[in-house]
Order: sequence, then structure tokens, then C-alpha cells
Amino acid sequence: MKYAIISDIHSNLEAFKTVLKKIENLAVDQIICLGDIVGYGPSPNECVEIVRENNITCILGNHDRAACGMIDPVYFNPIAKQAVLWTRKNISQDNSQFLRNLPTTIEYDNFLVLHGAISDPDKYLINISDTEEEFPLLADQKIGFFGHTHIQTYFTYLGGVITQSKNSEAVVKDRAKYLINPGSVGQPRDRDPRASLLVYEVDRDKKRLTYKRVDYDIGATQKKIFEADLNPSLAQRLSYGY
Repeated sequence: MKYAIISDIHSNLEAFKTVLKKIENLAVDQIICLGDIVGYGPSPNECVEIVRENNITCILGNHDRAACGMIDPVYFNPIAKQAVLWTRKNISQDNSQFLRNLPTTIEYDNFLVLHGAISDPDKYLINISDTEEEFPLLADQKIGFFGHTHIQTYFTYLGGVITQSKNSEAVVKDRAKYLINPGSVGQPRDRDPRASLLVYEVDRDKKRLTYKRVDYDIGATQKKIFEADLNPSLAQRLSYGY
């Protein structure tokens, strides 16, 4: 099996469409999205509809929950809150209901998909110390794919030691456990403005991770953000990847 793992599209239609075009050329068996289809960006309906039309497996992110009214954005920063409330006004009823029906996690034979941490879907896993209580929660699973931070990175637990890496490729070791973030499609925060995705390939002999970055028309997304009267910083940050 070959999986394309994506996350944090955040209503960025130009980034999403470019990533999907890249995935078409990778001959993957399944696309999995780790949540936050909407929020921040100017194209929530278009992005949700692409997910629906293509039957992309997806879980619920914190911005998705807030945008469809499952939670109030009381703990969001002012810019994120304004974008969520804008999304609530602009998303269709059908697409809002679609978000409401998404699962919070999905468990596969040898991996788990989630948005934030296993212990708390709103927790950010950025540093090694953030993952210390998470690895025991993987239980029988060897891998947890997570999003939320918008940072392309992975953590390895082997022999009682946790390490962190940002290598673009890795072979999954049988004796190790992993927490893996594919980065963000629509709003990268690792100082690389290109859209991010991950290919997870499983065959009889080995399991391999390969990160991909894709250039997209950032200017087109920025123009839509300005036209929607969303906070200008949401457009500006796309140029710098933070």
C-alpha cells in the first residue's frame, strides 16, 4: 500500500489542488487527511467539496470543529477566531454537516491517524518533551500520524529514547514507534512556504516515509484573502512559511 498523508489544508484551494495534482503522479492507493480542511483561508466550500467528491479519508480538526459550530473558538487567537467566524458565515449547510460527521481518529492495522496529540486533540507536539506521554498511548500501534502544528517533522521512540528528525526520507524500523507530522498543505509554519505532504509506503520488506514539497500560486490565495476581508497577516505569512 502507498498512502498520501496530508493535513491542515485551511481553505487554501490553490495549495490543495496543486498537492492533489502531485499526488496523481505518485500512484498512491489512498489519500488520508489529518484534519483542518477549513479555517484561516478564503475557500472553505471548495476545499470541503474536493474532499467529498474525491472520497478522501479525513478526520476532524480543531478549526473544523469550530467552523461547523461544534465548539466556540474561545481559546483561538483573535486572528484565528475572526477567520473561523467568517468561515461559519460562508460555509454551506451541507459542508458544515459533512465536517460534523467526520471522526476524530481512525485506526488502521499498523497506524493511527489523529489531528493533535493522542492525549488531547488540541495539544501541539512540537518538541521531544511534548511527545513523552504520547508514545505509551500508541499501545499496539507502531505509528501515529498527526497534524495541527503545520511543521514537517517526525519523532522516533527506540530503546527508551525519543529523537526528532526533519529528514526528507526515512525507513521505518521494526523495533521503533513513531509520531509523524506531514506538515501543512495550506499554511506551512516551518519556514518553507511550499505546500507539504507525506508518502507512506508499505511493502513486504520495508516501510518508507518520503516528504514532498510543492510550489503553488501563493499570490492567487493571498488575493482571495484580501478580497474576503480576512486579516492581512493570513496572506502575508504564506509568503514566508511561518
